[in-house]
Amino acid sequence: MTKIQNLPESTRKIILWSVIIIIGLSLFAFYIKNVQKKLKSFEVEEFKKELQLPSFGEELKRLQKIEFPKIEIPEFDEEKLKELEKMIEETQKQK
Repeated sequence: MTKIQNLPESTRKIILWSVIIIIGLSLFAFYIKNVQKKLKSFEVEEFKKELQLPSFGEELKRLQKIEFPKIEIPEFDEEKLKELEKMIEETQKQK
């Protein structure tokens, strides 16, 4: 210990950072091994069961069916169209 303390500051910094890098790399390697182990043991089907997500088809069956009203469009013949044009012209003249 006293040997390290007697070394110049730049050498002590190099030793400190080397130790930090070695510890960091070993922790990172340990983390990677654990992630690989968990990924290998991960079961997708079991995970889906745990989430208990309803299927989309079942939800669609539960929804109420929406019925839109039928809109009837009256048919216009030429005479009715001419009458409408006259009415429009009259209202424009009155303004």
